[in-house]
Amino acid sequence: MDWTVGGARADNTAATSHAMPTPAPSFQPLYLQIKTALEKSLETGEWRPGEAIPSEIELAARFKVAQGTVRKAIDALVAGNLVVRRQGKGTFVATHTEDAASAFRFLRIRRDDGQDEYPASRLLEVRRGKAGAEVARLLDLKAGEPVLLLRRLLEYGGKPVVLDDITLPALLFKGLTKARVMDYHGSMYGLFETQFGVRMLKAEERLRAVCADRATATLLSIEPGTPLLAVDRVTFTFGDRPVEVRRGLSTTRQHHYLNILG
Repeated sequence: MDWTVGGARADNTAATSHAMPTPAPSFQPLYLQIKTALEKSLETGEWRPGEAIPSEIELAARFKVAQGTVRKAIDALVAGNLVVRRQGKGTFVATHTEDAASAFRFLRIRRDDGQDEYPASRLLEVRRGKAGAEVARLLDLKAGEPVLLLRRLLEYGGKPVVLDDITLPALLFKGLTKARVMDYHGSMYGLFETQFGVRMLKAEERLRAVCADRATATLLSIEPGTPLLAVDRVTFTFGDRPVEVRRGLSTTRQHHYLNILG
């Protein structure tokens, strides 16, 4: 992949997993220490996507802190889209398959008429490759380490709008094949989460304008030289570990990039 811009950025039997995290020299507030401990439980799979986490009272007893401290820690997890509160039911681990809001969280290309439409994905290829120097740097790999390369078209109203080139560390996605992707009914990130245990938590993106080359123009059914929006993304999982490099080339004849701030 030609990266020219950069990235727009179990079991609970083990007693030690419930121990309070050691205070950092920076005197981290107690609720942030609890947040870190809860994130670790999410990362290790103590509570799986879609499952309820223990109540605030139970967590306060586990960590021997006030319920208000736990509530503040959970508020921070909610703000980070790691968990969701459901009125009258409790707090649940967030998923990429839960609802429309989660489905559109990482999908920034929208129709100009304002109508929400989740695009159809047409997978073109899945192949193995080796990480070049820039991709290796972005994915925190060594140059030459194996990666998986996916190419797909996103179609709105049956017309190609986005050409995605996705690069993944092969070690994290063993067994990922074209057939496996095509058999899955849901978003790509839903597939990564449910079948490979890799949860996409946040992304960094950079945008710029480019012109379509001949090969891209053919796939997007446009003329060579047509202006395109290039969106370069690095996606991270727990611990700010990079797990995906993606370039999306989008037509903007009837679509735009939407980012909601605040």
